Formats: sequence, C-alpha cells, structure tokens
Amino acid sequence: MATMLRASTLLLLLPALAGAQAAAPAPAALPAPAVIGPLQASPPLAIPAGPLGTLQLNGVVSGLGLWQSQPAAGDRGARADLANGMIFLQKTSGPVQFYLQAGAYNIPILGTPFLAAGATLRELFGPVPVAYVKLPLGSHASLEAGVLPTLIGAEDTFTFQNLNVMRGLLWNQENDVNRGVQLNARAGNWSGAVSWNDGYDSNRYTWLDGEVSYAFNAANALEVAGGGNLGQTAYRTVATPVQNNSRIVDVIYSFTRGPWIVEPYYQYSDVPTNPSAGVAQGAATSGGAMLASYTFARHVSLAGRIEYLRSTGSAALHSVNLLYGPGSRAWSFTLTPGWQRQRFYARADLGWVHAAGIATGDALGPAGASPNQVRALVEIGLLF
Repeated sequence: MATMLRASTLLLLLPALAGAQAAAPAPAALPAPAVIGPLQASPPLAIPAGPLGTLQLNGVVSGLGLWQSQPAAGDRGARADLANGMIFLQKTSGPVQFYLQAGAYNIPILGTPFLAAGATLRELFGPVPVAYVKLPLGSHASLEAGVLPTLIGAEDTFTFQNLNVMRGLLWNQENDVNRGVQLNARAGNWSGAVSWNDGYDSNRYTWLDGEVSYAFNAANALEVAGGGNLGQTAYRTVATPVQNNSRIVDVIYSFTRGPWIVEPYYQYSDVPTNPSAGVAQGAATSGGAMLASYTFARHVSLAGRIEYLRSTGSAALHSVNLLYGPGSRAWSFTLTPGWQRQRFYARADLGWVHAAGIATGDALGPAGASPNQVRALVEIGLLF
C-alpha cells in the first residue's frame, strides 16, 4: 500500500497497515526511506551485527536518459546519467537507532538546468545526503539528530521516492534535507514534529520547522507543514539559494485507497526585504498542485502532476527573483507511466513547463528567454 505522506504521518497509519500485512509471509518494507508510490520498496536484508544487534540493509540502483527542448546555456538536448546508486543502512530497534543513506544520486527538476550526478554530489549534499541518530522516547515519541529529510512539502527528494521521476515547480521552492535536531510525537490520529535546523543546507542553525498531521481514517489525512528562518544570512551556494531567508507553509491533503493515490496541496512562501542578507526588495510565491496515481493490474501504473506557481514583485522595484523573473508565473504538467516487477522498475516522465511574465536571462533556453520547455525522461532501476 503506497502513501503520499512523510514518515511522521505514516506513523498514524501503521496500525492499519500492520493488520493488512499480518498474513504476508515476507517482512514489510521499512518506512525509511519513504517510497510514497506507486513504486514499492523492497523488504530489507537483515544483517547480524554482534553487540549492535540486527541491522537492515536496502538500496537502489538506477540510470536515466533525458531529452529536452530549450536546454540552458552549457547544457545538452539529450544525455544519459546515473539516477541513483545508494545504500540504506539502519537500525530500527533498541534504545539507540540510526539511519544512513550513502552513495550517488541525481535530482532532475522540471524547468531548471540539468545537473549531472557528479556535479550533484559536489554542489548539493555530498555522498551521504541523509544520516541521523534516533532515540525513542517511549512508544509515542522520538528524538532525531543529524542530517534529516525536511518536514516541508509533498514530494521527497530522490527520484524513486515519488509519483513522478522529476521534481516539480513547488518542490523547488522548498528545502530538501536539514542538519539539526527533530522531535517527533504521535497521539491517536494525530502526529507532529518540530525541528531546529540549518534550512537550505546553510550550516547556519537559524531555521524552525514544524509539521502536524491528522488521519481521518486509513485512506484520508490532512497535513500542515511550514517553517522559517528566524535569522537572516547572505550566504549563497547552489544548495543554499535566496530562499534560505524565506518563510514557507504547505497544506497537503492525501487520499490513498486501493490502486489510487490522490494528493492536492497549496504552498505559500515569502522572502522578506533584508538588504543585509542581499534582498533589496522581498517577494512571495503562492501556488498549488494536484498529484495522482493509479496502479493497474500486471504491475503497471500511471501518475500525473499539474502545478501552478506565481511570484510577486517587479523588476522596476528590484524585487528578488523567485521563479523566472520578478512577478513571473508558471504552469507545469507531468505524465509518468511506470512498471515494476518485484525489485525491477522502469518509468518514463513527459513534462512541460510554460512560464509567463518572464525576464530575459531568467527564463528557459540558452539565452534564458524562452517561456517553454518540454522534457522526456526514462528511468530504469532496481530497488533491493
């Protein structure tokens, strides 16, 4: 059973899932890393580790081929690359637990220049993008510390975790992983988490995030997640954009029943004016998305995503650019047919981005002047 909810929200559904899986002879897949559908994660390999107890090992290996119209300057119209080559080692029992995710990866994003796997490792999160220690605090709470998946947003970071292979416009406004500490708790149909962290990989611990979820039943859940920088910083890298100075909130509704996954959500973000942080005039974004997936018989699925995102501000006011120029807006559409047979899978993305109100140099194409881009991507891999 796939679900679009993050790990903290998944805790609400564990009793129902446990009942559904009680008759299954094979061990269940672990909740980390979250594989939210329609792909299904594999049960872990148990590794006896002496005084450490039993460890669990999983992994993913996949490659991709990409064709795109209007490639950015220095990019290519077609290319092949590694999508994922990672292992997941974890300990899920005892008073001290841990999770380690290590290897190479690619994070293709609609409407942005393609970044090869080697450059992704160098410019983003390195060869260990997620690693943390977890301390259970009774049966309904836990404390985590390290490099953690973000609490914010409906889509997770890596290709195999999501309905679509490529990430979308709204995801690109959010942070991905955070260094920090996180407290998780659940009570009845409620779950929540709060995190003190470094936001957009800034290594400056000024962000406070929170998330609360309510499961109406095994099929329906509502989640509100958000956060903001309580300080401000002018520090910039590829992984730490100007959005590190932002405040952001997502409201996410999830429906999962039988072959269906449906998830509409709304997002708002704001980068306030702060000349000392390099923001001469602030701006905001608001938008929404609909994600859905249906799994047919014989291991075939079809997923889709529709998005709209608009930004405020203007070039005349020297507003910060949060999209394709101050005051620009964009739509995207992605269709993803997929197939999975046990551990093997193959998926294809067909994606289109259309922008309006663009600023030359900030939009698509080699001169940053095109309002449109089409991409076709194929990913073939193994979840083990």
